[in-house]
Amino acid sequence: MAQLRQETEPGEAGLDPGVLSRLDEHLTRLVDTGRLPGYLVSVARHGRVAHLTTYGFRDREARLPVETDTVWRIHSMTKPVVSVAALMLWEEGRLRLTDPLSRHLPAFAAPRVFVSGSGEEMVTRPAAGPLLVRHLLTHTAGLTYGFYESHPVDALYRAAGVESAGPPGADLAESCDVYARLPLQFDPGTQWNYSVATNVLGRLVEVVSGRSLDVFLAERILGPLGMEDTGFQVTAGQAGRLATMYADDGRGGIRPVAGLPVHERPRFLSGGGGLVATAHDYHRFMELLRGRGELDGVRLLRPETVDTMTSNHLPGGTDLYTFGSPVHRLPDNTGVGFGLGVSVVTDPGITRSPTVRGSYGWSGAGSTTFWITPRQDLTVQFLTQLRPNPATSVIEDVRRLAHGAVAADRPH
Repeated sequence: MAQLRQETEPGEAGLDPGVLSRLDEHLTRLVDTGRLPGYLVSVARHGRVAHLTTYGFRDREARLPVETDTVWRIHSMTKPVVSVAALMLWEEGRLRLTDPLSRHLPAFAAPRVFVSGSGEEMVTRPAAGPLLVRHLLTHTAGLTYGFYESHPVDALYRAAGVESAGPPGADLAESCDVYARLPLQFDPGTQWNYSVATNVLGRLVEVVSGRSLDVFLAERILGPLGMEDTGFQVTAGQAGRLATMYADDGRGGIRPVAGLPVHERPRFLSGGGGLVATAHDYHRFMELLRGRGELDGVRLLRPETVDTMTSNHLPGGTDLYTFGSPVHRLPDNTGVGFGLGVSVVTDPGITRSPTVRGSYGWSGAGSTTFWITPRQDLTVQFLTQLRPNPATSVIEDVRRLAHGAVAADRPH
């Protein structure tokens, strides 16, 4: 069991200790006032951890503290890992980004697109073109999540038992068959809509590789990178380190809630949000990306592939606000594009949070987040277990407060 450790002092890494202290003070205050259970934050520069703080509780009721080896449900921070898996298969020539998805998953051979109406009265038409592998990686496939409750197709997802993952009791293959029977919100490639696409991508990895998703990730990514505490389930030895999930209690505090069941291998291996990990392990994954596909002599991707992954793929250099479906036309999405499994800052001048051009990363439903800023050689992760409250975005706070940590060179 490896643990993340601080490797250098902030000043030696060109980081401002005062800014990092303000970040810790703010997060500590959220814990002390009962709005956050506990947290871990790490900031690394040039591949060395220069700031590492844990505070509060992984289980507040049992008074178990957050420690550097705490295991977290990382939810959608699973997506970049599965995207790397698909890109490894692309490099090996086992699939192409321009492949029609139906070449590998025949259930998607004849997608239909929403036109009007709802429920059984919904009118659909054949899609203008095929759903491609690239559309899964960029979330431009026309798929959705049922929990949005903003479009008639979302309601069909919920009626099919698909709110954020798969129908109850279904495995990944069965869930993808359900997705394939539901209409798309729009023609593939014409909008951005965050969706179950990475679940489908996980199934694609299974079909192309001939291995279940958990086995492929373990053999090809997690094992080679030394990510021993990462997977779709916790072992008996890890269970005591697993953090409890919390949510807003409606009275200005938080309450414990059920998290994703991870104490045994799940039937549904969610490529979109099923992994648990420690700070040490996810730091290893971030450093792989920062190293453009290589870490400690282990190369999983070519540098050019990581550059492609972390470049904006939205048409005409647009952002998520402009190219996104109506539910995504939010201030947070201005100046932010999307690559292959990660968001990418394209115009820091109009982003809601201070940032740097080319910074990329993603967040999870438990208020976890990470980002990498190549121009500053910076990697940051923040881990907690709190279902986000729209009125209080701790992730936005972390981004805002950590932005000024680079003391010397602050390119925009």
